[in-house]
Amino acid sequence: MPTRKSTTRSKRPVARGKSGRPPRQRHAQAQAAHRAKSPKKWSHHVMETSDAMDIQHDIFKTGSAESIAHSLKQSSTKSRRRKGTPFQSAMSMLNFYINRAGRNLPKARRDTLQQAKRKLREAFGRAP
Repeated sequence: MPTRKSTTRSKRPVARGKSGRPPRQRHAQAQAAHRAKSPKKWSHHVMETSDAMDIQHDIFKTGSAESIAHSLKQSSTKSRRRKGTPFQSAMSMLNFYINRAGRNLPKARRDTLQQAKRKLREAFGRAP
């Protein structure tokens, strides 16, 4: 009986999507297209085009913790462009801003925004 050579390649076909390319190539193609359109500030694009609620312009940059919490509560209860409850939407927007600012956010401003979280929980009657 003749002996068979073992091959190292798998007999399974490569998974392909709609474009006919393997996933890694599709990802690289999408990344290249994204870099060509907007090299910076994708979070600004998300804020402008997503189904997030409509908020007051520059609310996170100016104002006290109370005014931020009040504005977010008002925006989230009035908005028709939210997916969750008003509390979830307001807290998500606040967390999104804090997370995207990252290390560039001064400590004093970060403390104000953290206090705004507590005020927002109080405004919605949630436990801290």
